[in-house]
Amino acid sequence: MPRTPQSAETTRPEQQAFIARVLSHESDAIARIAQTVGDEYCKAVELIVECADAGGTVLVSGLGKSGHIGAKISATLASIGITSHAVHPTEAAHGDLGRFRKHDLAICLSHSGETEELVSLASILRQDSIPIIAITRGAVDGKPESSLMRLATVTLEVGVVDEAGDGSFLAPTTSTTAALAIADAIALAAARARSFTAEDFYRRHPGGQLGSMLRPVTELLRFHAGKNLPIATESQTLSEALKEASKVVRRPGALLVVNDADKLSGIFTDSDLRRLILRDPGELASPMGEAMSRDPRALPDTALIRDAVAMFREHRTDEIPVVDASGKPIGLLDVQDLITMKLVRGDD
Repeated sequence: MPRTPQSAETTRPEQQAFIARVLSHESDAIARIAQTVGDEYCKAVELIVECADAGGTVLVSGLGKSGHIGAKISATLASIGITSHAVHPTEAAHGDLGRFRKHDLAICLSHSGETEELVSLASILRQDSIPIIAITRGAVDGKPESSLMRLATVTLEVGVVDEAGDGSFLAPTTSTTAALAIADAIALAAARARSFTAEDFYRRHPGGQLGSMLRPVTELLRFHAGKNLPIATESQTLSEALKEASKVVRRPGALLVVNDADKLSGIFTDSDLRRLILRDPGELASPMGEAMSRDPRALPDTALIRDAVAMFREHRTDEIPVVDASGKPIGLLDVQDLITMKLVRGDD
């Protein structure tokens, strides 16, 4: 029999309150786990590091919703430089056991710790002396130690007894969220222990916005000193500098100014030029050292694109000079390049 929907006016506040309770339920569960972190977490991290350093593979297995969480865990490990694959516990018994080698590590997920297919897989792996990290409910609420816990090398207990939803739903929610959070924590700890850097991440994730953010800022430069980027000196008059700049077909929206040591000392933008002409065209005869904005914010040539995005958002800088280690300008980054890549918006 079809349900009769209630009016949006009466159900919306109730829905909002329910959603807030679900989110609080899940966040509270993770907060409780954070209070119980002990040596077993360090042991789990050590097992992952040992496996990765030995050239092994972290194989993650779970059934049902735990299998979906396991696939995400495996993808996270791979993205931080640790070889990993998801293995279906049933398929393992039909040939996929060949994926496991002596230097490998298994992460097994089962909330109850009694999932038959997973316990069978863990039993075989235990016989083959392959370490097992179990992520499971644990011996809570008066329940005895599970079969998976007895087989595991290290057990990380989720501790969740009831799922979110005011007790009305049995679908895995809080338990899977907590399991994923635990796995994320030990994965990142392992990456930290292996000195995994943002540059390492970029090499494995060159696509998408994350990859773009980790590219060197020099890859995005369209305006290069000595080519299509006019460089003025402090002693030049503004009119002389503009005359030199006019020789560049497609110049940027700013002139960079250097001191006697050829180090960046100022910037003069098109906006500065408009204000100056409106104020007094005679100032075109002024030296650049007087007309420029002194000591502009700049990025080193070792910076990443994310650094440019952060500078734009914090300081609303439309033109960002890029300098080498000695402070000499090598290029100019235009905010339009960031907008074109959809890394920032003009109204950010």
